[in-house]
Amino acid sequence: MADLEKYLFLTKLYAQDAFSSIDWSHPSLYIAVASILFNPIWWNVVARMEYHNKTLTKLAGGNAKWGCYGLAVAIFSLGIIRDFLYERALNAQPLYAPLAAHPYTKPLAVALFLTGNILVLTSMYALGVTGTYLGDYFGILMDARVTGFPFNVTDNPMYWGSAMSFLGTALWYGKPAGVVLSVVVVVMYKIALAFEEPFTGAIYARRDAERKKAGAKAQ
Repeated sequence: MADLEKYLFLTKLYAQDAFSSIDWSHPSLYIAVASILFNPIWWNVVARMEYHNKTLTKLAGGNAKWGCYGLAVAIFSLGIIRDFLYERALNAQPLYAPLAAHPYTKPLAVALFLTGNILVLTSMYALGVTGTYLGDYFGILMDARVTGFPFNVTDNPMYWGSAMSFLGTALWYGKPAGVVLSVVVVVMYKIALAFEEPFTGAIYARRDAERKKAGAKAQ
């Protein structure tokens, strides 16, 4: 018990020391936070506008698929900007030597980054463009739920894979500020899912009810 208490005490001191090394005065840190917060808020608002008013479909000349492709380009572009702002924020932060020099830091960073990217890329491959980029809000629904890899590992591989990549990058560069930003990413994705999952579930429940109703009429 004494060894455990000593370990927990040292871990707390280490975390406090790492946290105190963050340069909270640098504006790039808050710009990165703003970008992390903005992206999921923006795509949820726009997707719901599409669902209720067909806003993007109308802008695409009445073609829902092209409207979804336009949203995909916008979300992908915002992601690149967010990643650039994240990297810029890390570059402006001081290196925390104990984290950077720890023998397990780099291997863990590589494992997180590679695993995260595998989850993201394989989920995109499994879902396709419209499945990845909110096609269900455009009325482009999948025939059945995808249950193969990586969805047999986690229900939201793109979100958690992205968060793992953020954390892996922070550890690789030995920047505690990046760990804090990674926590912001996780919290924001959790909030986004609290809105997205029930709404998407309702879309498919409505589709299934309409199919059942149509089947009953056919009989």
